[in-house]
Amino acid sequence: MGNSSSEAESILLVDDNPTNLQVLFQTLEGVGCKLLIAKNGTGALAIAGKAMPDLILLDIMMPDIDGYEVCSKLKADTATTDIPIIFLSALGETEDKVKGLQLGAVDYITKPFQPDEVIARVNTHLTIHRLKREVEIQKNQLEHELQVVSEVQRKLLPKKLPEIQGFKLAAHYETSRYAGGDYYDIIELSENRWGILIADAEGHSAPAAVLMAMTCALFRAYPNSPDDPAVVLRYLNEHLCKVAEPSFMTALFAVYDASRKTMRIARAGQPLPMIYRASENKAFELDCPGVYPLGIEPYAIEVPTTEVALSPGDRFLVYTDGLSERFDTEGNSYGEERLLKPLAAENPAGPRDVVSAIMADVDRFAGDRPADDDQALLLGIVE
Repeated sequence: MGNSSSEAESILLVDDNPTNLQVLFQTLEGVGCKLLIAKNGTGALAIAGKAMPDLILLDIMMPDIDGYEVCSKLKADTATTDIPIIFLSALGETEDKVKGLQLGAVDYITKPFQPDEVIARVNTHLTIHRLKREVEIQKNQLEHELQVVSEVQRKLLPKKLPEIQGFKLAAHYETSRYAGGDYYDIIELSENRWGILIADAEGHSAPAAVLMAMTCALFRAYPNSPDDPAVVLRYLNEHLCKVAEPSFMTALFAVYDASRKTMRIARAGQPLPMIYRASENKAFELDCPGVYPLGIEPYAIEVPTTEVALSPGDRFLVYTDGLSERFDTEGNSYGEERLLKPLAAENPAGPRDVVSAIMADVDRFAGDRPADDDQALLLGIVE
C-alpha cells in the first residue's frame, strides 16, 4: 500500500511473543509503512506517546500490562485517543471481542494470523484513519476561513451607535456560527432624521454572510437620500433579485424623525416591530403591513408604509427571528409573547440595560441548547 503523504505512515506492533512479532513484521513489511515494535504494555505506552503511530496492533495477553489496560490508557490520553487499535489474541469468545471494542478498539484479529486477513484489515483501518485526518485538516481550514469571514462581516456593522438627540440606542448581534446573515445599520439623514435598517438573510454561515454583505453594499451605495422607507426597500429588492436567487433577505427600514418623534416604517418579511408605551405601561407588536422578502421577484404592488408617533419613555424594538425562534431543550420556541415581557419590564437605567435583560431572559429560556439561528436586535428609547 502506498502513501501519498511525504512522511510514511507507521504501525506499532505489540506482542510479548517474539515469534508472533516476527510473523507480523514479515507480513506487514511490504505495505509501505514504518514498523515499530514493543514487547510489552509498558513499552507500547512509551512508544505510542512518543512516536504517535497511525495504527496499533495490540496483543491482549501480556505479563505486565494486558492489552485491555494499554488500550484504556491510550484512549484516556487526548494525545493518543484517536490512534486506531486492532486487538490481537488467541481469545475467540464473543465477550472478549465486545470488551475490546467497548474500550475503543476498531477491530479484532484472532491468532493464529492469516497474512491476507492481517494485511486487508491493516490497509482498511489505515485508509480510514488517513481520511479522518484529512477531513479534520479540511475542517480546521474551513473554520479558519469562516473565522476570517466573521471578522470581516462584523466590520460591516456600525462600529459605534450614533448619538441621536432624545433617542438613545442599544444593539445586540450574535451569530449561531462563525458568520451569519443578520445585519443592522443606522445612517444620518437631513433635518435631524435617521435611517434604521435591520435585515436577515436566509440560512446561516458563509452563504448568508455573502448575502448580508451584498445588502450592506447596496444600502450604502443608495444613490439618493434614503428618506422614503418604501422606496429604499423597492431599490434593495430590485437589485437583490439579480443576485440573491435562490436565497432571499427579510428587511425592515425605518426613518426616525427626532424633531417630530415619529417613525416611518416599511417591512419586507421581517418580524413586526415592537413598542412599549410608557404612558400605558404596555408593550405590543405594531400593526405594520408589509411585503414579501427581498430577492424573490420585483414588487408588483406598492410597498406600504406605517407611521407611528412616539412619546418620552417609549421603547422601539426591531429584531431578527433568530430571537423569537430561539428554542429550549424541549423544542419550544421563545416566541413574541415572551419577548414583550422583558421589553416592558421596569428598567430606568437605559437601552443597554433593557437589551441585556432581553438577552438574559432568552438565554434562561434556551438553557443548554445553543442558538440555531443568528440573533440581532436594535432598541431605541425616547427621552
